[in-house]
Amino acid sequence: MNNVKVGEYLAALRKYYKITQDELAERLSVTRQAISKWENGATIPDIELLMKLSELYGVSINDILNADTASIKYQKEIVFPDKRKTPKKVTVIGCGRWGTFIAWYLNKIGHKVSLYGRETSAKMQRLLETRTNEYLRLNDSIELITTLQGLDATEYIIISIPSQQLQEIVNELNACKIENKTIVLCMKGIEISTGRRLSQIVSDGLDNNNSVAVWLGPGHVEEFYRGVPNCMVIDSTKEIVKDMLIRDFSSDLIRFYFGTDLIGNEIGAAAKNVIGIAAGMLEGLDLSSLKGALMSRGTSEIAKLIVAMGGKASTVYGLCHLGDYEATLFSEHSHNLSYGKAIALQSKYYELAEGYYTVKALHNLSKAYGVEMPICEVVYRILYENANPTEMLQKLFSRSLRNEFI
Repeated sequence: MNNVKVGEYLAALRKYYKITQDELAERLSVTRQAISKWENGATIPDIELLMKLSELYGVSINDILNADTASIKYQKEIVFPDKRKTPKKVTVIGCGRWGTFIAWYLNKIGHKVSLYGRETSAKMQRLLETRTNEYLRLNDSIELITTLQGLDATEYIIISIPSQQLQEIVNELNACKIENKTIVLCMKGIEISTGRRLSQIVSDGLDNNNSVAVWLGPGHVEEFYRGVPNCMVIDSTKEIVKDMLIRDFSSDLIRFYFGTDLIGNEIGAAAKNVIGIAAGMLEGLDLSSLKGALMSRGTSEIAKLIVAMGGKASTVYGLCHLGDYEATLFSEHSHNLSYGKAIALQSKYYELAEGYYTVKALHNLSKAYGVEMPICEVVYRILYENANPTEMLQKLFSRSLRNEFI
């Protein structure tokens, strides 16, 4: 390892991104003199600082130590907190409830937005004819498209579709040979056939020069559209990507937080829809007073799965899961709550409830990782094995007694 070469590499990275030594020092909580010593080759950063630099620039520690300055030109843009937000070209894939809201929202805060839907989609046809759906009206400046060709100018591709259809869309994007794009998944779920998280599907299916992030958390389109603010989370394996998205997408309507556990956020966000179905079943059986117990025990079993899969237990208490309980377990706008209630009342429900698909994936994951998930298992048996909701609830409460925090 050559200290001088490492210093030259770090200096070249900083200058490539037009970052001053003072800005970098503030970001890393070090002195400007420390930055100068690194770049002069007098010292190199310790392992903790190398990890911070790795996250910040989206490069590996080995890249830094190997000091290949020729590779820097392939790096993506970095946005620091004090940099001015500039309009971006965004393509939103999905013309359902959330897809149309995202297009409306990003256009509202100043971005140039295209909204994609299949030409055969009744929802897309309504938008093409009236620019409205049952939730909102789209501004005339939003381009409505029915083909995914011509994405070269797009900087962000946001996908909001049913989770089990994601692989199909990824295949279409791959056929378009997209490169150096940031893919943002504003959707929740787990692929049933493989158990993959949604970000894994995108990473597996597209060139690795594209970046992947997730946009998760509480809120309903109906409330956002009438100006009710909320908090959400953006997560990615790349710190720079989180920086860019949060700076570009934040507004008075949505405050974004930096996610720190992609596994936990994705699993937690998907699983809360299953807990939402269970809450609906309790409502249908006139047992709403048990929602408190459902929330407590639900977070417990989801946390165990997150840990088994390599995430952090604490993430379950953040915006992706517990923070989304009000919107999912109590709101009249919650599809999963309404679906669970319809199941208990043996009535029909026609809207998409992602928890229906997620619980099957969780059933498979619980067995694969050896994690006991009694609430999810009860919901699975009711939905997929036609078990009686009342009888299954009684069995759930007749389980052997144990300490609360086991």
